[in-house]
Amino acid sequence: MTGITGRVLAVAGVTGALVVGSTSIRTHAETTMIGVPQRANANVSIAADGAFVAAVWSASASTGATDIFAGVSADGGRTFRSPVRVNDVSGDARVTGEQPPRVSLAHQPAGPPRMTVVWTRKGANGTAIAHAQSTDGGRTFAHAAIVPGSDAVGNRGWEAISASPRGFVDALWLDHRELASSIQMSAMHHETGGGKPDGVAMAQRSKLYFASLDGSIAPHAITGGVCYCCKTALVSEGGALYAAWRHVYPGNIRDIAFTLSRDGGRTFAPPVRVSEDEWVLEGCPDDGPTMAVDRDHRIHIVWPTLLQEQGQDPNLALFYATSSDGRAFTPRERVPTAGTPHHPQIAVDSGGGLVVVWDELESGKRRVAMARAQHAAGKANFSRDVISGGEPAIYPVVARAADGLIVAWTSGGATESMIRVMRIATGSALMGR
Repeated sequence: MTGITGRVLAVAGVTGALVVGSTSIRTHAETTMIGVPQRANANVSIAADGAFVAAVWSASASTGATDIFAGVSADGGRTFRSPVRVNDVSGDARVTGEQPPRVSLAHQPAGPPRMTVVWTRKGANGTAIAHAQSTDGGRTFAHAAIVPGSDAVGNRGWEAISASPRGFVDALWLDHRELASSIQMSAMHHETGGGKPDGVAMAQRSKLYFASLDGSIAPHAITGGVCYCCKTALVSEGGALYAAWRHVYPGNIRDIAFTLSRDGGRTFAPPVRVSEDEWVLEGCPDDGPTMAVDRDHRIHIVWPTLLQEQGQDPNLALFYATSSDGRAFTPRERVPTAGTPHHPQIAVDSGGGLVVVWDELESGKRRVAMARAQHAAGKANFSRDVISGGEPAIYPVVARAADGLIVAWTSGGATESMIRVMRIATGSALMGR
């Protein structure tokens, strides 16, 4: 096994007053900054197994070379060990906010959970998806391997991963192997006066792929017609696999779709349209869905879509819907936001409640907000707070830890940004308990 430690920094924060909107309230919230100095730290993902918390992110040098780092906490996110580089080929990562490195934790009977990190890197004929594992709590990582089926021609990514209770790790991604050849054909068609290609027909060549990292389930396409560069969502719960993504429907409508598998990913049910939002767009919004499944196997999805309200300019809004069986979803319910919201992420807290985080742009500044649901009369009834400080904040993520929530986001300027990690203890004001 190899473990490459770079120049790293981990700075502990403090417990105290947290600014919420224009009000300062007392919470059980602690913040920590992690990252690699003299680099742009961004694109964070997190996972937790009890008190064990893992964060993975990209750290880019001024030359543009990008590496994947992992930082681990054994005390519920209060402190983190110095980060360790995951990718064994220096500078090979190709990630963005909508396709960050992903991390999953598989619980082990003894010792720390098995940690799997997945990221997109440059391949011979486009991009490929790599993965590496750690069995010693994130101190070292095995040499990277290619996710089965992800090394074809063309670009792919926007992946999601999930670990089953038995420890199997599965991957879901958008794959453009067919689109790569069709783009070449389209260019020739245009040069010969064939006119503009059909966007919906082109989208049919963009596929949603699934595979198990250990090769037990062969890589295969679930469906075509997926939006080209919006993140996907994958959850393993109760012996089933749940997947969500943005689909391209006739008329270039970009709505959210869902499917599930009850045989470990060998087959998937026909896709279900979560909500008929009728968002017509000649292109990709780079803003996909997020999903969680609770202990009662109820499915919860949050997503952004364009909203046209009377007397106002069109603007993005976040919506929520739920389903008990995956065959149909409740009518959408709006999540309260301010400004222009983007990049939602969702988690189920220790009490079974829903927590959503996102970033929103208002008055030229990006900040991170959180909403918690209080279900009543069949509605979620979200309440919203701003949880970031004065620095720019973008692309938050959230996970449930042993005694609270862990929220992380990219904080600061573009050239030397850091990852801010916030631990919100159960019983704090933001938890709504």
